[in-house]
Amino acid sequence: MEELSLFDVSTMTLKEIERTLAAPPVSEAFLSACRSDPRKAAQRLVKRYERAQAERSRVAALYAYEDAAAAEGYDIVAGVDEAGRGPLAGPVSVAAVILPRGLYLPKLNDSKKLSPKVREELFDEIQAKAIAVSSALIDAKTIDRINIYQATMNGMYESIFSLDPQPQKVLIDAVPLDRLPMPSESIIKGDAKSASIAAASIIAKVTRDRLMDAYDRQYPEYGFAHHKGYGTAEHLAALRKYGPCPIHRLSFEPIRSMYQVER
Repeated sequence: MEELSLFDVSTMTLKEIERTLAAPPVSEAFLSACRSDPRKAAQRLVKRYERAQAERSRVAALYAYEDAAAAEGYDIVAGVDEAGRGPLAGPVSVAAVILPRGLYLPKLNDSKKLSPKVREELFDEIQAKAIAVSSALIDAKTIDRINIYQATMNGMYESIFSLDPQPQKVLIDAVPLDRLPMPSESIIKGDAKSASIAAASIIAKVTRDRLMDAYDRQYPEYGFAHHKGYGTAEHLAALRKYGPCPIHRLSFEPIRSMYQVER
């Protein structure tokens, strides 16, 4: 694109500036001219463009692990994560996602850093654009029987083996999975470092939150829609008043002590 002077930009309409910014590459000379434009709206258009470019760069950086895997010859890479290891009620939710390499998903991040609204939006976008998505839910009774760590690992194996196509490499948030038939990499805080794991964290979180909302309608006295089963003051007060319900994890404190006393 031919470089423009301040005078040239000043003669452009805001719509023309907006169209130019929407059709990269955009020269630094053009951006500089827009920043100096006396029209506040033109300056806002440049700031919006710069924010969008910064977001693209941030999301692109989340593909570092996927790009490294591709450099090793692994083109189909899955990310795996869980939601709900800590709550006193409900299942642990696990998801595995294979994204097209370099897919741009604005606002993609660790699900814990996103608002419920953004998580819901990204959930739908991931479902629509991913190569494959798989979920697994391990219920409270199973968690009580085999412990939360083993339940989480079982859910991860289930979600990975349910993917179609099967991944050539798996990126996992923190948990090592030694029985996978393909190479894998366990990444501490991987949901903030890998696009695939971040996508899996969103699928797992939204899936679980929707289920806890349904449980709230079934067991309204506990307030599951508010706290999603975590040990808030509201939840603990309901437990003291009503005792545990069928979706509570009886092996988790303080339920374990309360349940043993009642029994």
